[in-house]
Amino acid sequence: MRFDAEQEQKVGRAIRMAEMEARDALFGIEAADEILRARPTREERTRAGAVDRLEQAVLAIRNKSRRSSDPELSAIAALASRHWEEAETLRWQLAMSAMRIARGEARKLSCSLMAEEDLVQEGYIGLLRAARRFDTDRGIRFTTYARWWVRAQMTRALETAGRMVRLPGGAVEQLRNLQRAMARMDQAGVSYKLEDVAADLGIDIQRANLLLSHRGIVSIDQPDDDGLKVGDRIPSQGADSNPHDNASLAEELGHMESAMSRVLDARERYILGEHFGLYGKDPRTMAAIGKSMGLSRERVRQIEGAALKRLRNNIGLVSAT
Repeated sequence: MRFDAEQEQKVGRAIRMAEMEARDALFGIEAADEILRARPTREERTRAGAVDRLEQAVLAIRNKSRRSSDPELSAIAALASRHWEEAETLRWQLAMSAMRIARGEARKLSCSLMAEEDLVQEGYIGLLRAARRFDTDRGIRFTTYARWWVRAQMTRALETAGRMVRLPGGAVEQLRNLQRAMARMDQAGVSYKLEDVAADLGIDIQRANLLLSHRGIVSIDQPDDDGLKVGDRIPSQGADSNPHDNASLAEELGHMESAMSRVLDARERYILGEHFGLYGKDPRTMAAIGKSMGLSRERVRQIEGAALKRLRNNIGLVSAT
């Protein structure tokens, strides 16, 4: 259910009215007055702070009435609770009227750090936070106001829950911009170097390499494309290791490190290193590499094939130098 501007204003005013009636019901109750009239801290001098104090007052009187045999106090608590629940129901309706914003922002921010559906759920939390703070007196639409809370909630989730190693918000944004730019060029079939992409985005090349090196960090309990956990693929101490299907090619690549550094760009070196388990790493499937880079398995295969071909064509020249 979507609300137009007039409906948003109407629901917003109904929320304020329900809150005022809950506050009026508590008027004169000492325990509630102590909470409502307490001098707010700097963080509480907002509409959200006032709503939080009202909720605390309602809950305090409700709990007090349960411990008391005073019928008048019980009636006051019931009346205040009813108005508060009405306000909560209206806030829920207002938030859910903008569900499309959560899905739209999730599509924009979706990356390898967090699944799109998880971002949508974080977006719903942002909508509820926005509904708690929405003020009709500001003269703006709820959908306009809520979009920023949705994006902030999703970004915060990407910074924390989306990865094992936490990155600052600015770094997450830069990594996402890098992945988007690389994906656009991949889809267009345009050849590029990481240095050029980083320069277009105003990111230092060393920082770009550092950001890309952190994008594939996962938990050992996270299942992979085959349904197995990463930890399940780690052999126990003393266990026999299975030879890689492409062991001979991996050995050949091990002797090509100097060629790789001179002939290939950072993305190609990363794909080869991950796929063939170079530099002390375990080999990864193309699907897993593509997922960490935001690319399809087929695109990773194409990049790897082109990189191997260029290596074979230039290995003699590099060796001679």
